[in-house]
Amino acid sequence: MRFTALLHHIYNLETLRMAYFSLKKEAAPGVDGETWRNYGETLEDNLQDLSHRLKRGADRAKPVRRAYIDKSDGRQRPLGVPALEDKIVQRAAVEVLNAIYETDFLGFSYGFRPGRSQHQALDALYTGLLTRKVNWVLDLDIKTFFEGLSHEWLVKFIEHRIADRRVVRLIQKWLTAGVLEDGKRIRTEEGTPQGGSASPLLANVYLHYVFDLWVQAWRQKRAHGDVVVVRFADDIVVGFNSQADADQSRAELTERMRKFHLELHPEKTRLLEFGPYAIDQRQWRGEGKPETFNFLGYTHICVKKRSNGRFTVLRQTIPKRLQTKLNEVKAELQRRMHEPIPEQGKWLRAVVSGHFRYYGVPMNQPALGLFRFRVGWYWHRSLSRRSQNGRVLWDRMRRLITRWLPLPSVCHPYPLRRMGVIT
Repeated sequence: MRFTALLHHIYNLETLRMAYFSLKKEAAPGVDGETWRNYGETLEDNLQDLSHRLKRGADRAKPVRRAYIDKSDGRQRPLGVPALEDKIVQRAAVEVLNAIYETDFLGFSYGFRPGRSQHQALDALYTGLLTRKVNWVLDLDIKTFFEGLSHEWLVKFIEHRIADRRVVRLIQKWLTAGVLEDGKRIRTEEGTPQGGSASPLLANVYLHYVFDLWVQAWRQKRAHGDVVVVRFADDIVVGFNSQADADQSRAELTERMRKFHLELHPEKTRLLEFGPYAIDQRQWRGEGKPETFNFLGYTHICVKKRSNGRFTVLRQTIPKRLQTKLNEVKAELQRRMHEPIPEQGKWLRAVVSGHFRYYGVPMNQPALGLFRFRVGWYWHRSLSRRSQNGRVLWDRMRRLITRWLPLPSVCHPYPLRRMGVIT
């Protein structure tokens, strides 16, 4: 079914108001310099004016402001900061389009969808590796996905379900608004800037047609054994029963990606032996331990349980991610050096608690303990540098760490247990 009349749901005042209040209050302004608080001083008048412009088709998307954030590998990830009104309209449009596309998206797609999270994707991958006949894992990496996404194909995919030309033109305005960098406006012929509210949905739509539907049909018609698929945005892991299936799937997927102007990264896309027999098989061939792969912040490792010798998947914090977070804490402690200790303690408690809430999975306690220890060590060094004669004795420091830094805790149950409950 194609939807022919949708725009009136987007320029509805209630939808726009909800979209405004769902934005981050302290987010950086776009090229218009408008902040969330300043816009809200005359909110109803501003939303009325925005609604009328959308209704007339007179709204013009402003170019996004380019910003960069550091990645764990030392490179920089480009982000786009849209103008405030563009954020509001995008958020409203996403609410409307989600109602349509949530009925289309497949179960193994977890990224940026209502009611879905990284840990659900991690649980699904863990469960698939342990309960299905998986001996090979294909760790896929799409080269510069958000920058290489084809506008022409994306519009075709949108039109497959959306027949309201006004909504399609609205999306095209966001795609072609361009980027403002160093005072110069750069036209964009492809890609969607990361940072906008619509980018995750548009990326999911693109990969739904390019990858999800294809791999679903492939494993039903072409595969000779079990195939496990988990996708979170452009992070994809596929498990296979046989190496022949894995090689054939990789070759065909490479061609399909090329058709839609995408490319698998030749170095980061890896096929590795991984599963219940990988340890014994590689040991018999004299090839050492099985390779590991990274997914959503965790390194996945083949191990055998000490209790019964059965295969399981050990998930540990990626060392680069751990060090990157510690470097951020170190830099922020230097900035907060002369704040009162209770204020520093409250901030550090929030940081450590948040880290534990994400990385607190079974068998990852050593990495959690290391993170808490290093944070305490950086805190001690920062406090000791507040004055020339102000070195903090470790007896006092231990009391501060005990008071303010929570102990490592496992916040998530074993995936098989949680998946059993929710399914």
